[in-house]
Amino acid sequence: MTTPDNELAQAPKKQGWVNKEMLLSMHLPAISIGFGLGATVVVIPKLTQDLGEGMVAAMMVFILQQLGTAVAPIPTGYLIDRIGRRKMLLAGPILIAISSLLIVRVIVQDGSFMEILLYRFFGGIGEQMWMLSRLTVIADTSGSQQRGKQITSMFGVQQIGNLTGPIVGGIASVTIGLWLPFAIHAVIVILGVIPSFFIVKETMGKAAAASAGASGSVTAAGASIGGLRRGLTWADLKTPPIPQVFLAQFLANVTRGGIFGGGVIVVYASYGFGLSELEIGGLRSVMSVVGIPVVFGAGYIMDRFGRKFTIVPGLMLSGFSMAFLAVTDLLAVPVSVFILAFIAVHFCVSLISGNMQTLGTDVAPPHARGAFFGVSRQIAQTGSLASPVSFTFLVSVFSYTAAFSFLSITAIAAAMVVFFGIPETLKKEPELDLAHVPATEGSGSIGSD
Repeated sequence: MTTPDNELAQAPKKQGWVNKEMLLSMHLPAISIGFGLGATVVVIPKLTQDLGEGMVAAMMVFILQQLGTAVAPIPTGYLIDRIGRRKMLLAGPILIAISSLLIVRVIVQDGSFMEILLYRFFGGIGEQMWMLSRLTVIADTSGSQQRGKQITSMFGVQQIGNLTGPIVGGIASVTIGLWLPFAIHAVIVILGVIPSFFIVKETMGKAAAASAGASGSVTAAGASIGGLRRGLTWADLKTPPIPQVFLAQFLANVTRGGIFGGGVIVVYASYGFGLSELEIGGLRSVMSVVGIPVVFGAGYIMDRFGRKFTIVPGLMLSGFSMAFLAVTDLLAVPVSVFILAFIAVHFCVSLISGNMQTLGTDVAPPHARGAFFGVSRQIAQTGSLASPVSFTFLVSVFSYTAAFSFLSITAIAAAMVVFFGIPETLKKEPELDLAHVPATEGSGSIGSD
């Protein structure tokens, strides 16, 4: 079957940026993963205390999870381009659920602390498998003027999961046992991914067609498929502004990694101010309510006016809010002032939730998106790993003041890189209608009409 050259370049059919298929295949899993993470993160300080461990051990649980997210991206990106997006997208949540069930076994059967670390590591790998394949599918099937809304909506609905997760995890652990939030995590993630088995189709064919679209020929489409097989090159990675984007992603994730993962802020609340898992869960849930409209609003602004309109102010405000947390320790303030700082940090982080991923999709080479996102997320997750690692080191050697001051500096540095080093990446251009482009076997797109 052949396709006329001009068929690749025709104007797209008007489609909304969200539909039923996207709700079930992207938003529902994001909600379930967010809910499960929120339910479990608030009980980790108490769990480590019950095992006779201290603050450093609690941070190690978060560090091992972040380590899993840091080692997964490059092999995951390679597999996404080799065996397809769909398989990795489905496998990630399953791995998350298995890791939580294994932690349930450890708690119930009085297992070792080292087992918990190991299972959290594999849970981090599962998180990154789902995230990376999901970002690749969005890049395959959406235009630049939809990506901001789609990616931030994914993080926004994950906030809906976080809305009830922490408070439910706190109540469940206090009334029944510390094992229950992990069991809830496993069950809710499996339920969330079930529709994806019936809805998600392979989109590698769309990536090849998109790469060919600029040339407007079937020959170019064949070359693009060949490009997918050749993979990512050093020339791709050195093309501006990709190095600057990588640097900004790393610095931004050093700041926000400990907030998204919960390790930095939860441990400080527990060990610095003596808040219980129920109190921390309540605070996290309240801030998730506040964060939802902020995340969705940021996506709209990015697609309407440009990426920098939210990224730069969001990073600057995140830096100032981290400085506020440093002051709470330096001046030994009452818990009411800490709660105000807690609110400020979560609000600012919500403003940049999904923004750096949107920046990455804008500059990703279409012929090797999976591998590119593997490198991009490797760098970003290394930053996320550096967040609890640097925090633990600075608190152990110096103080909470030094730790939060460092996180403040990295946010402001990231804002400077974006402002001065990265041109605006939003390209307002007509999107290709790829509905009639021949796809590889089993290919398709989520939400295609």
